[in-house]
Amino acid sequence: MQKRDFLKSLGLMAGSAAALSFTFPTKEEFAKTLKPLGIKKGDTVGLISPSAASADRMQFTFAQEALEALGFQVKMGENAKNRRGHLAGTDEDRASDLNGMFADSDIKAIICIRGGSGAARILPLIDYKLISKNPKPLLGYSDITALHSAIHAQTGLITFHGPNGSGSWNPFNVEQFEKMFFAKELIRFENDITKNGDLVAKSNRIQTLHSGTAEGVILGGNLTVLTAISGTPYYPDFKNAILFIEDVGEDPYRIDRMMSTLKLNGTLDQIKGFIFGQCSECEPGGGYGSLTVDQVMDDYILPLKIPAYTGAMIGHISRQFIVPVGAKVKMDADAGTFTMMESVFES
Repeated sequence: MQKRDFLKSLGLMAGSAAALSFTFPTKEEFAKTLKPLGIKKGDTVGLISPSAASADRMQFTFAQEALEALGFQVKMGENAKNRRGHLAGTDEDRASDLNGMFADSDIKAIICIRGGSGAARILPLIDYKLISKNPKPLLGYSDITALHSAIHAQTGLITFHGPNGSGSWNPFNVEQFEKMFFAKELIRFENDITKNGDLVAKSNRIQTLHSGTAEGVILGGNLTVLTAISGTPYYPDFKNAILFIEDVGEDPYRIDRMMSTLKLNGTLDQIKGFIFGQCSECEPGGGYGSLTVDQVMDDYILPLKIPAYTGAMIGHISRQFIVPVGAKVKMDADAGTFTMMESVFES
């Protein structure tokens, strides 16, 4: 993901933090795993824009209509349609909408309309104690990785890496959503592989890097966003975790640089399993002797000798898994699956 603006924004975080006086939870207040309350059809969900602005106003219409078709009433964030440069309003605007949705007892879940860039700018402005006291599902992906990571690191809340409000709500994604949030199933995430008239199935195939099974809390998201918050209070603890990553529009040398960061900061040496989703538009460029993404994964993952596979339906693709970030799962690198081990909702 091309996120130069995102990376530059990290330098502005300290200045923005002075605007509000929220404090992080103490160790005694921190919940190792905090489950959100469940949701049902008829509930009201909040639609917010914590990252980039949406240039096309129809995107708000599409998002609202999709959520209504899922059975919800929709409340738009007060500042969701704001714009400041590439951002959906000021940092204070976007943080206010997020905090406000967690504070509003009528809102049962929070959906991000899109990703883009800018979510990291609001991390110091989030009221984590408020979130701890009002645990709700939060859904989104790409730049929303910053919110998933920070909220987990500061509260332990399970959030959901999956379709944004204005994204694709095709039958696969709708079925995933209904299984996760309405039926509350312990989902087994397995790629939907079809031949599409060919002799050999070529789409959604997995590659096993290292055989085996592993259990642990699943954490991760967009690789660019995740590595950009490394070394901050918003970076999760990956000890004994299952790491999942994805990205889009990155040359392999950039993927290599970011995987190097995960190695140097100790993340790769702590994890028990590894799942790589889709790296869309990540083919080598015109440079001489470019590595491929496959070679980069081999270089960093094979020496770990932990269960690992690539090709999961996670990332910037139309049909995608809804991954419960912070939930305990069991992965099978040979089958290319991971399975929820317990309910992710407070009963």
